[in-house]
Amino acid sequence: MSDTSSSPASPHDFQADLDAIAAIPGIAATLEVVCLTTGMGFAAVARVTDDRWVCCAVKDDIAFGMTPGSELKVQTTICDEIRSSGERVVIDHVAKDAQFSGHHTPALYGFQSYISQPIVLPDGKFFGTLCAIDPKPNTLNTPAVTGMFKLFADLIALQLDTHTHLAQVEKENEQLRHRFRGGLGHDMRNTLAAMDAGARLLERTPLDDRAALIVREMQNSARKLSEQVADAMKAQG
Repeated sequence: MSDTSSSPASPHDFQADLDAIAAIPGIAATLEVVCLTTGMGFAAVARVTDDRWVCCAVKDDIAFGMTPGSELKVQTTICDEIRSSGERVVIDHVAKDAQFSGHHTPALYGFQSYISQPIVLPDGKFFGTLCAIDPKPNTLNTPAVTGMFKLFADLIALQLDTHTHLAQVEKENEQLRHRFRGGLGHDMRNTLAAMDAGARLLERTPLDDRAALIVREMQNSARKLSEQVADAMKAQG
């Protein structure tokens, strides 16, 4: 197949999307089921933007030549049209399809059957597509097949949304840890140091037995708390 590239997508723009798809449990099994159910030889999850088509996950039994991170020129894909329309495209047999028999994409990539379902996140943003192609015709335009694609695309969207929220929670937790290390931990150590210095000063003052015992307890408490703060800051990073 022509016009494919195995160079990885830009980490700055798309690596988070690749990681998010890779983190979805069962994504490989999903593509396996798609191929087994439809008879298609190639299935993929693609991140599609106005200027990029990036393969995030793939099952390729037809030597199409794609791996996660590979790209197609987005203008050469039907997914580009799906991004604009938001509508699923299903083609059982390109040669007999009134709309796509003369379309440039099947001619360029050499497929005769095609299905692509938009992956739309819960907030309404378009992520990409769950798509499949094969060089031979296949019966795809049935409620069972289109329903399966819609279900899988919705599940992928929900899992991507969950991944995003978990990443945000982890970011907020890291910010809290940073605040502890830079603020609370520092303040506590200063306070404990002041307590210890005060206790040492009191030791130089004539004290009765009860007062001396209290001073020793202050010193022991300050030392133990200092150790606990040090352990907590070490555990936080």
